[in-house]
Amino acid sequence: MLSKKLNGLKWSLILLTAGVALVQMPSGDKANHDEDDKTSSDKLNGFLAVLAACFSSGFAGVYFEKILKGSTVSLWMRNLQLAFFSIFGGFFMCWLYDSEKIGTDGFFQGYNGVIWIVVLLQAYGGLVIALVVKYAVNVLKMFAISLSVILSSFVS
Repeated sequence: MLSKKLNGLKWSLILLTAGVALVQMPSGDKANHDEDDKTSSDKLNGFLAVLAACFSSGFAGVYFEKILKGSTVSLWMRNLQLAFFSIFGGFFMCWLYDSEKIGTDGFFQGYNGVIWIVVLLQAYGGLVIALVVKYAVNVLKMFAISLSVILSSFVS
């Protein structure tokens, strides 16, 4: 989609993915094989769901990179466009689940300093991701997200 060829180093990510999958596989020393048969369809469904999520996420990342790099619209205007369309979904879900509470207590009920910090950090993270995709490549963004998950796990 981006008319780029991946070098050998980037193709090695497939080996990394296969290695992580092999490490996560259970060992073959199970005493009760009947339980394995019952959950094999669940495992297949889970595997197919994760595979579909990986492909759709990868496609969305590459398509987003193509749109950002092939457009004359500024990054800030593109972020405003994306935010504009997400507002409709957000307000619909608020109306669907919390319309009564919002009507009585207001939209920002329960917000405190910690909540506002989380909101600001999420907004800042979205801007940083857009900058990374605009000026770097999608693969670098995925490495950054993986690293942030690992660091968050250690900190928590």
